[in-house]
Amino acid sequence: MNRGKLYLIPSLLCETETPYQFFSQHIKEVINNTDEYIVEDLKHARRFLKQMGIEKPLMQIAMHEMGKHADKTAYFGYFKSIEAGKNIGVISEAGCPGVADPGAEIVSLAHSKNIEVVPLIGPSSLLLALMASGFNGQSFAFVGYLPIDKTERIKRIKYLEQTADKNSQTQLFIETPFRNNQVLKDILDNCKSDTYLSIAADITMPTQFIKTKSIKDWKKEIPELHKRPCVFSIYVK
Repeated sequence: MNRGKLYLIPSLLCETETPYQFFSQHIKEVINNTDEYIVEDLKHARRFLKQMGIEKPLMQIAMHEMGKHADKTAYFGYFKSIEAGKNIGVISEAGCPGVADPGAEIVSLAHSKNIEVVPLIGPSSLLLALMASGFNGQSFAFVGYLPIDKTERIKRIKYLEQTADKNSQTQLFIETPFRNNQVLKDILDNCKSDTYLSIAADITMPTQFIKTKSIKDWKKEIPELHKRPCVFSIYVK
């Protein structure tokens, strides 16, 4: 019997009535040939599969949650389905599995079992933000979330600015949306006036906002970012 595969299935970055514009027809074919899913959020995954036109009744599809409190030892149990010839799909809450979400651990375990891993094409807020920034796309680093503590956060911002300058490397990071405005203030208060900042908020939404300006110019017109999913990028030209 042929083994199944582990498919990494990108999901939407936001709710939309026309999800097909972000995905190839191949993803729909994969979804309709996948028997089981490991997902970050059950409700989100079911809604996404409905939007993508899944043909099987959702009640007939096994779904396992991979949240922070999931039993990681259970993942090996899920792989038994692959040994039996079934495909398993991994769906994160937004964007591409394994990028800034817990899906990477599942992929690592799959490799340790010599299971074929198949990444599929879909929206990634990090890559879209980088593409639209005008910054160095040959050398960049995604550093995740900044520290919650203000003193430590300011230290990190200064370090990222120094790294961007020293290595000519774009520095990308994100924040919990309700802290965006405070993070932006810390960036504007602590970075040099000629350092560049790109802000990409609400990517793929009708309210999408993407701008790149110097710190000096950002101070003239500060955007409202509260509770808006956002990617920040720092670069020194």
